[in-house]
Amino acid sequence: MTNARRRLGATSAAVLLALPLAACGDDAGAGGAGTGDGGERTLTVFAAASLTTTFEELEELFEDAHPDVDVRLSFGGSSDLVAQITEGARADVLASADIANMDKLVSAGLAAGDPAEFATNMLMIAVPPGNPAGIATLADLARKDVELVLCQPEVPCGRAALEVADAAGLTFSPVSEEESVSGVLTKVEDGEADAGLVYVTDVAAAGDDLEGIDFPEAADVVNHYPIVAVEGSEHADLAQQWIDLVVGDGRQVLLDAGFGTPAS
Repeated sequence: MTNARRRLGATSAAVLLALPLAACGDDAGAGGAGTGDGGERTLTVFAAASLTTTFEELEELFEDAHPDVDVRLSFGGSSDLVAQITEGARADVLASADIANMDKLVSAGLAAGDPAEFATNMLMIAVPPGNPAGIATLADLARKDVELVLCQPEVPCGRAALEVADAAGLTFSPVSEEESVSGVLTKVEDGEADAGLVYVTDVAAAGDDLEGIDFPEAADVVNHYPIVAVEGSEHADLAQQWIDLVVGDGRQVLLDAGFGTPAS
């Protein structure tokens, strides 16, 4: 896991070299109004919590290549992020951890164009260091003596957990259902749960704070991550440049973190 983090740092330099520098004067006139006296503009990106580490890496790359831009990242459960946008929250880009929640944004007429899939992810069992409950298989999560934490059913990681349990003929009885993978990770890290179902990439990013357990049933439920510019953005040019980075040269950052490539 520490090796994965080192690879992220090494990837940064390579991606940065591939990024074109924006012409500040032209962008300010064509894309949207500046947000300050100095001409700095703010690009607001709403993204699934499982993208935290990688998008923070891409934020640095983007800002280095665009000195006049301040990227502001807002992470959370995909369902909550879509709800915020439909209720009027300002966002320029949405990156969801599933297609179902992105479809809600599209149906509401708030997607500026067609969403582009940029990554995939699979579930992994997360346990505290040393695995004190002796979790070895997916079936162990259904044991009565195991305190399990899941994401809420409407959140992509929660829906995936239910789907994988159903496919395996298991019934889970979680002691807590969290709004995002971040909540699940915190419960397990703090010793408030014996195990949680999160993504492979979340366990990798946690380093020594967690241990991960693979299970073969995870391959049956793959999450697909789409990204799109939000309708009405005042910075449509910057939104598209961010998307171009995520689906283009920045994809190596995602791969190094453990994300899979989209099918097409």
